Amino acid sequence: MAEEETELSDKQKKEIAKWFLLNAPAGEIQYVAKDLKSVLNNDDVYDEAASEAFPVYNKSHMICLEMPGRFGDVLVTSYGELQGNEYLDPKTAQVAIVDHVKQVCTEVRPASDEELPTPYVEEYRCALEAEMLKYVGEAYPKGSCSVYCINGKDVEGPGYDFELVAVISAARLSPQNFCTGSWQSIWKIECKDDIQVLELKGKFQVGAHYFEEGNVQLDAKHECRDSTMFQSPDDSAIAIASLIRHHETEYLASLEVVFNVWLISIPCASYRYLLTVEV
Repeated sequence: MAEEETELSDKQKKEIAKWFLLNAPAGEIQYVAKDLKSVLNNDDVYDEAASEAFPVYNKSHMICLEMPGRFGDVLVTSYGELQGNEYLDPKTAQVAIVDHVKQVCTEVRPASDEELPTPYVEEYRCALEAEMLKYVGEAYPKGSCSVYCINGKDVEGPGYDFELVAVISAARLSPQNFCTGSWQSIWKIECKDDIQVLELKGKFQVGAHYFEEGNVQLDAKHECRDSTMFQSPDDSAIAIASLIRHHETEYLASLEVVFNVWLISIPCASYRYLLTVEV
């Protein structure tokens, strides 16, 4: 006699729905959400799952949203997260209020002095951001970047350490051609004034999804370290950006060598790397 099927509880359904949402490939969570809502046929369960999953997904994928009022774009990252659904955009010194489920920025407000670094730290942050914008503009034409101060934003002058983080997020979404691809890199830079050294720690994540006549995904991760001299803001920024360019170009070149079957292209430098995966 066949065993009687047990009905899942609402809590179990919510956790399963969250798993699907959190594991959606880059740029595809809204498609997954639409199907889940139809399958669940329970708005309360779906709304609870979505409210918990979307903020985590948006921050892990570092999605880029347009701010109203022609302020530009803001990256949704844990490094810029303030309170509630507020995210700092260091380039414009604006704070974006985000609707995570709709993936839109609903309004902006000026950042307060307490939410911004001191002029001394800001000089280093701003110089690095300028160099990173140049690099990202060349390497990832559809990419975005931001530089945040994550430690020591109250440092007033030489003699104290502080820490910056530079993040890059780029996506190449082409669902009509059954493929999507994404790149995220996070560079933490410890500015050690006492020994005049800048220590860099990089983390990369590359994702790709090809789903024409099949379902193939790539999820590649890499970490690296480097260091350079702690110099003036402009000289430090140039040195850091040069190291970042070197490590990212080297890693993408290694992916090109390792994988053999075409999956998805992501722009890098003045050409395109073809990310591939064996199937």
